[in-house]
Amino acid sequence: MDYISRIIEAEVRILENHFPVITLTGPRQSGKTTLAKQLYPELPYFNFENPDLRLIANGDPRAFLTPIQQGAIFDEVQHVPELLSYLQQIVDDNRSNSRFILTGSNQFELLGKTVQSLAGRTALLKLLPLSLEELKGHYNLNTNRLILNGFYPGLYNQNIDPIRFYRNYYETYLERDLRQMVQVKDLSMFQKFIRLCAGRTGNIFNASAIANEVGVATNTIQAWMSVLEASYVVMLLRPYYKNIGKRLIKSPKIYFYDVGLAAYLLGIENENQLSRDPLRGALFENMVIMEMIKYRYNRGSDHQLYYYRDSHHNEIDIVFEKAGDFHAIEIKSAQTFHTDFLKGFRTSPGPSEKLIKTVCYDGEYEGTINDCQLLNFRNISGVL
Repeated sequence: MDYISRIIEAEVRILENHFPVITLTGPRQSGKTTLAKQLYPELPYFNFENPDLRLIANGDPRAFLTPIQQGAIFDEVQHVPELLSYLQQIVDDNRSNSRFILTGSNQFELLGKTVQSLAGRTALLKLLPLSLEELKGHYNLNTNRLILNGFYPGLYNQNIDPIRFYRNYYETYLERDLRQMVQVKDLSMFQKFIRLCAGRTGNIFNASAIANEVGVATNTIQAWMSVLEASYVVMLLRPYYKNIGKRLIKSPKIYFYDVGLAAYLLGIENENQLSRDPLRGALFENMVIMEMIKYRYNRGSDHQLYYYRDSHHNEIDIVFEKAGDFHAIEIKSAQTFHTDFLKGFRTSPGPSEKLIKTVCYDGEYEGTINDCQLLNFRNISGVL
């Protein structure tokens, strides 16, 4: 299959005129390397997953960088953090003539080292798996197939069955790499933890409850969750409060960066099984929320999305502020509109006169009902 153009390419081209270094972070196999090579085929490429290359770069950073002062692509650069300090000097000496592209799949580790060493010299972008907009024109898939397939480019490029793809992804990255990061002694406990997270898609993250089910301490669950979040496996969606401090303290909701991985972890293998699964609605919600986040990330912005719940447990799936207005979005997996979809709007995160309400669902009809916009999920970018 031919290369699928990525929307974020336009943002990269804008930023390259202002920064000598572009840092791309995102999940493993989200297409970072392919994108870098596609945009900068003239640059030499180095993959620091290679232990021999890491040894050379760490052993004598100056000697390693000397022949490539005009630029290079450094893949999984978080493995050679010391290199970034030496790269800073090269960039400062040749700012107008250097072009370096850095990639990495551990957002906390990579971004921390990059910001510290290359502050003011690098643009930071997050590349997630394919969006619906990027798949448009390549595949016309129904909703259940989209959920099962997920959005990793490799699955489409290789035309591989999603069960085989995610089994390999899970065993290669989640069990091997993440287990090493958290130094798990009992793999079965870590496996149970990840699958319990999938079973809580769209629900509040309660570390103590999961700890009781897995049989480990609460702080262990919190540490494991931090690794899943840092590695772009799980995303924690924060609640909306006018007090920013509360947004950070109150319990977040669990979503997966790729819905196909969540479906695999739940043991869902085909469309018939998915259509009957009680978590289909949660998986659909996961897919739509990630589509909204991809839209923002692909344009170089933070997502700034939250969920909202009032003291009476009335809840809105997504809220965000835009140009002084409050947008409230309810996500429903049904194909037919029902007035019950509007119940969540009885609560409001802001002044009712500034509340713009949208129901995002799987149906074809789009229009306005009771001052609420009805939108097919494939067109969700229209409200962003």
